[in-house]
Formats: sequence, C-alpha cells, structure tokens
Amino acid sequence: MLENPDTQLKDPFKEAIKGYLEKLATQDDLFAKTMEKPNKNIDDCATYILNTVKKSGRQGFADDEIYSMAIHYYDEDTIAVGEKISARVVINQPLAAPVQKTVSNTKSVSKNIDANQTTLFI
Repeated sequence: MLENPDTQLKDPFKEAIKGYLEKLATQDDLFAKTMEKPNKNIDDCATYILNTVKKSGRQGFADDEIYSMAIHYYDEDTIAVGEKISARVVINQPLAAPVQKTVSNTKSVSKNIDANQTTLFI
C-alpha cells in the first residue's frame, strides 16, 4: 500500500507509522482508498509530521497525536509537507520482559552468629 521503490524502510519511525496506517486501512475501507492517492508516500508523511512537531515547539507527543498527523497528511489533498528534516526520533517500542532473579531459599549462616541469637536477615 505505502510502497515506494526508492524508500527502504529501515527507519523505525516510518515503520511504526506505516504499520499503524496499514492496520487502519484494513479496518476502514474509506481510509484504504485514501492511502492509495498517487501523490502520497511514507517519506513525505514523515517529513510532514516532523515539520508539524518542530513548529509546535514541544518535545514529546502521545502516539495518538502522531498517528493523527499521519492520517491528516493522507486525508488532505493539498498539504504543505515542508523541508526534509534530519532528526533523531525516539519511538515507543515494546520492552522485553524484565529478567527476574531467582531467590534461593537456602539459608546462609555466618560464622560469627551466636547459636542463641535470633537473626532477622537470613
């Protein structure tokens, strides 16, 4: 759908946007037709989003805000994309499950503990 032969999607930001839009297109036939516009592509979509973010002056956005910008880009036939921006974009990615340390139930006894003394930290 969003294929551009000149674009190699190795950019996690573009991949996230593309994935979201393609999922939306499978759920919404009208939007699927919107994505087929010949003058629209993922590179210009990303450029539009980055320029919109830059103009806002903010540094953090919710996923839904960014996805709304992408949808807006595809919905509008005449939209000013802006100049290409070289930026580092941090996206939310699923985190791997944290490694849990196994706790051993064996009690270690210190050589200096008096046999008649109760220890709270074993």
